[in-house]
Amino acid sequence: MQVLRTPDERFRDLPGYPYEPHYLEVDAGDGSGGTLRVHHLDEGPPDGEVVVLLHGEPSWSYLYRHMVPVLTAAGLRCIAPDLVGFGRSDKPTSAEVHTYARHVEWLRQALFDRLDLAGVTLVCQDWGGLLGLRLVGEHPQRFARVVAANTTLPTGDRDPGRAFRRWLEVSQTAEVFPVGSFVAGGCTTDLPPEVVAAYDAPFPTEEFKAAPRVFPTLVPITPDDPASAANRAAWEGLRRFDRPFLTAFSDRDPITAGGERPLQQLVPGAADRHHVTIEGAGHFLQEDRGPELARAVVDLIAATPQ
Repeated sequence: MQVLRTPDERFRDLPGYPYEPHYLEVDAGDGSGGTLRVHHLDEGPPDGEVVVLLHGEPSWSYLYRHMVPVLTAAGLRCIAPDLVGFGRSDKPTSAEVHTYARHVEWLRQALFDRLDLAGVTLVCQDWGGLLGLRLVGEHPQRFARVVAANTTLPTGDRDPGRAFRRWLEVSQTAEVFPVGSFVAGGCTTDLPPEVVAAYDAPFPTEEFKAAPRVFPTLVPITPDDPASAANRAAWEGLRRFDRPFLTAFSDRDPITAGGERPLQQLVPGAADRHHVTIEGAGHFLQEDRGPELARAVVDLIAATPQ
């Protein structure tokens, strides 16, 4: 397995991101006995309730910089990993290495085997939900609450919609994969050039972008997709998850519009809850309305003590 590691100088003086890096190792999963280095933020009081912030595609933990100060001010401990292939985490260069199952396992190892997190309030968006909700379905005992934002757990049994199919086409045909520009295109606010550059920072060349490039192809859009059966099984766990479950979708995201309804209808913990609509935000609602989303998380935790 060929692995690249983004030089540290790429992450110096990024706007709004003063956080010290933390690293752990996970089994590479290729039978070699090798490991991959996974980066995460760990901010707030060590004894505070744990909030895990999972980013999606093609962003990284930088996406949560507007939320971390609000959450830590409320006494919460924020863990924000960079998925393998993103941010400051190691980047396998072969597309074939990046499978849905491997990314679930790498994240499981990081959160549970290495950090041993429990009583987790999960905040997940985009692929953060594809991975995070899978873990909730498979390991519900680790989670105290869930906030699902512009995400779902697809099984391939429903058409993903025109907006996603267009994104899939663009992501696979673009000669250059402009990560920062793609993030900016999913926001309703105009990102300044230095913020766009910060989203590009983990990826000095196209060789570093195997994960962002391949992730759209890993979304199950047919019933016989390699990840469909495992996601259906995880849904059985979600159908029994009776701890607080909040949807916080934005009103201007064509890719996930309506995705909150199955979660609200099928997850017991979502019943009779005042779900949140984040107005004026696009797909990357953490970028457009981060403090508002963070306050919804704080309010949920305050209203549902463990």
